[in-house]
Amino acid sequence: MARRIDVTGTDGVHLAAWEFADPPPGGADGTRAPAVLLLHGLMGRASHWASTAGWLAERHRPVGLDQRGHGDSGKPADGPYTRDAYVADAEAVIEQLGLAPVTLVGHSMGALTAWQLAAKRPDLVRALVICDMRASALGAASQREWEDWFRSWPLPFASLDDVRRWFGEEDPWTERPSPSRGAFYAEVMAERDDGWRPVFSRRQMLESRATWVFDAHWEELAQVRCPTLVLRGLDGELGRAEAQEMVRVLPRGQYAEVADAGHLVHFDQPDGWRAAVEPFLQQLAEDARDDREPVSP
Repeated sequence: MARRIDVTGTDGVHLAAWEFADPPPGGADGTRAPAVLLLHGLMGRASHWASTAGWLAERHRPVGLDQRGHGDSGKPADGPYTRDAYVADAEAVIEQLGLAPVTLVGHSMGALTAWQLAAKRPDLVRALVICDMRASALGAASQREWEDWFRSWPLPFASLDDVRRWFGEEDPWTERPSPSRGAFYAEVMAERDDGWRPVFSRRQMLESRATWVFDAHWEELAQVRCPTLVLRGLDGELGRAEAQEMVRVLPRGQYAEVADAGHLVHFDQPDGWRAAVEPFLQQLAEDARDDREPVSP
């Protein structure tokens, strides 16, 4: 069972971090198991990483963060829900939990937070995994679409089965039935007096999104110096051409894709996700061992 750790973010906001398992023992030379900080996307929560954390825990210390406005973390009415706030929160978690140098694994908005932090504080970050997040600007039309989509939600839901059915089958944004999508949204609902509602404020989600959708983020991406895996689902939101351009811009970028996966890559195809990410992490471990080996006289 995941263990909750309370952390203080920027502006004093309460953050809930989650230790998914006891970290594996360190090496005979006193080295610790390398830490991985898992950053969910907009509307997500740390529990969405449970499957990933399960296999990571074999060799790493996986920690998930409910970012501000999400999950069990604080949801201050007046925010801020800016890029600086999200990045500073992740920075605070790394420092307060002693995770550095950490590998950051981010999905969607969490991936943007990850590469902005790596650009700002390279001393804290060992490596990055960027999952299905674009570096280009999405624009005003995209924000209006999200506003319309939020208004279309038939709240409150009578049951979690209704949540799963609507998001997995009936939502106009669903091109084909997707049980994993229904399960994803069921995890971010809580029962109220009148039925099931999201644990987040849709207004705050739009505020969060408005701080990054109008701008491109190529300049910050180019400042990332650590090994970085850019990963996309074949049916996701990050196109192949843009993903490969992101790899080109990154000084130490690599590319991977997962078949039959949409935007929620780690939820849609957990085995394919692991098959894409695990070799990258294993190579990092091998490189670290090579760096530690003494040079023969």
